[in-house]
Amino acid sequence: MRNGSDQEALRAGPPAPDPAAVPDPDPAPDPGVGVPTGAVARRLGVSPTTIRSWERRYGIGPSHRGPGRHRRWYPEDVSLLDEMCRLTARGIPPAEAARAARSAVPGAHPTPGDAPPPAQDADGTGPLAHRPGGSRAMPLGTVRPECRGLARAAVRLDGPEVAGILRGAVDGLGPVRAWTEVIMPALRAAGRKWAADGEQYVEVEHLLSWHVSAALRTAAVAPVRFREAPPVLLAAMPGEQHTLPLEAVAAGMAVHGLPYRMLGAAVPPRALLDAVTRLGPSAVLLWAQSRTTADPHLAREVGRASWGAAGSRVDALVVTAGPGWNRHGHPAGLACPRTLETALDLLRRAVDDRAAEDRAPSGGTRPGPADRSPGDGPGRRR
Repeated sequence: MRNGSDQEALRAGPPAPDPAAVPDPDPAPDPGVGVPTGAVARRLGVSPTTIRSWERRYGIGPSHRGPGRHRRWYPEDVSLLDEMCRLTARGIPPAEAARAARSAVPGAHPTPGDAPPPAQDADGTGPLAHRPGGSRAMPLGTVRPECRGLARAAVRLDGPEVAGILRGAVDGLGPVRAWTEVIMPALRAAGRKWAADGEQYVEVEHLLSWHVSAALRTAAVAPVRFREAPPVLLAAMPGEQHTLPLEAVAAGMAVHGLPYRMLGAAVPPRALLDAVTRLGPSAVLLWAQSRTTADPHLAREVGRASWGAAGSRVDALVVTAGPGWNRHGHPAGLACPRTLETALDLLRRAVDDRAAEDRAPSGGTRPGPADRSPGDGPGRRR
């Protein structure tokens, strides 16, 4: 039986709040509003392992997490991760990107205390090697920041970011340097990853290749004033389907105002020879990615093709480019540059030579390809 004081307390109801009590300045929001880690990972195109790694290493974690509950990510948390993705796609190291992201995103929660120490190997003897992106990261080695950012964006299937990085590289470095220093290492890494993981990685290479082609073709067809000279003919050997390097050369020629005609992939021999005699080009670049598509006999046939009136017949400089030619003997009389930069320089000089020939007086002697200096690669021709 209750005594009188207990009955009076019941009638009085719950005690009034203590005015001296300090309210929680950051009450935990409704757990149903936050987004789980898996959903955030799908939205950003990264793996949940990457997000957990960023939280453990750099303090990029959810601002609210109740005891015994799963991580729930709120809008300010997702914005922080979004900025982290954007910065790492620019090639910024993740630790530096984490600091910059917290400074750039309004309302981002600060990392408590100092940055967490590096994770240790299983035996606890040393720091765990950092692998941005977890098991889906592409092995790049020492590359430009733009290349590393391009690879990270491609792994996330972040098409707009890939396109933006490619535009910046092509505009800033030029198409051929962008190909050599940014695009080609990323494509090679994607190919190695695909070979190691099978079809699980082909979507990354396809997305990257499509955007690379779009960026290079945009530069190649930009409105420019081309020099008054016969064009350079760009063609892949019969059976050769890889044309991205040719598109980089075409874009590089357009940037320098050098006229060209692109025939693209797998040009049949008859069509190639017909195009040479119809166009009368300043030079012909024949691309072969593999040894099986490189055909020295056909290249020599192109080199023997000539046109014009008897007594003043003209032929073109033939440039054999691509790794497919490396295992063949140097075809006599043909240029065999080792890099696209060297190939582009040879083509520029060929266009300049033909332009000078066309400007020569009609009664004068016009130097043919046999009178040109072999320069860096081509041998003397007939």
